[in-house]
Amino acid sequence: MSSSPASATPPPDWDQVRDTLQAIRTEIGRAIIGQDEIIEELLTCLLCKGHALLVGVPGLAKTLLINTLGKVLGLSFHRIQFTPDLMPTDILGSEILQTHTDGLRREFEFVRGPVFANLILADEINRTPPKTQSALLEAMQEKQVTVAGKTLDLPSPFIVFATQNPIEQEGTYPLPEAQLDRFLYSLNIAYPSREQEKQIVQATLGDQPPEIRPLLKPGQLEGLQTAAARAPLPDQVLDMIINLVHATRPGSDTADEYIRHYVAWGAGPRASQNLARAARALALIRGKSTATAEELHAVAAPVLRHRIVPNYNAVGEGVGVEDIIATLLKRLD
Repeated sequence: MSSSPASATPPPDWDQVRDTLQAIRTEIGRAIIGQDEIIEELLTCLLCKGHALLVGVPGLAKTLLINTLGKVLGLSFHRIQFTPDLMPTDILGSEILQTHTDGLRREFEFVRGPVFANLILADEINRTPPKTQSALLEAMQEKQVTVAGKTLDLPSPFIVFATQNPIEQEGTYPLPEAQLDRFLYSLNIAYPSREQEKQIVQATLGDQPPEIRPLLKPGQLEGLQTAAARAPLPDQVLDMIINLVHATRPGSDTADEYIRHYVAWGAGPRASQNLARAARALALIRGKSTATAEELHAVAAPVLRHRIVPNYNAVGEGVGVEDIIATLLKRLD
């Protein structure tokens, strides 16, 4: 009698996965009002083990949102405020000369920086010079840091949510397109509606904010991430993903005159990979058994908006990247 390989794992309990994700959304919604779509998108990033760039004006509760997400998921959380004088060692950590307990010897001891946490909020990442930006971006890519010749692994999971202030351009250092590609998602956080803002004000009039319960134990998030990675992706949706990404490239045979006229650079293969990963994860979050064209439409803008570069024609005629993506999605159907 043959036995199954030791590496084989049983299929996920999909009903349990979907129930857990729904409970997480509900718990986060107790503290965060009017950001249902952003919550859904951030959970998608977490399931895909991907980082996100959040673009929004100050005062939209970005720190509260990420902190709440960490509490519900049982993750350690650090916020790093990026400033023009921030150094790489302020993020990664550094070696400090310490006196030994016997008082005679002195030796270097590595003091870990704030990057050693599961969930990092890199606030206003575009306010710090490229050298410091690169230190964080390398940690994001490698999931480890090297200081004084020593390589240390970062906690697992390790997810970075970086913010940019779109209205403050003086003295900022925008991320180059090649570095932006390391983010799974680019998210625009908008103002709440009038009714949502009324609910926010009413919620802050009480004496105590709602108490947030951690719903996951250590290791359980990895189980959800594994389930998202094993979720099925229909061939029809995969073909739509490939067609969409190829259509963004001006030099592609499938690009039409609109793309050739308005786009300088299109999305690369990493966009196709991320669209597939995000569509599957979003389907689970929405309680579906498999991804559909609806999920592809939902994840297209967050995945593509920082990977498509409009050309001078687009800038001159007021055609933005959101317009380009919307046009591509209409033609995809």
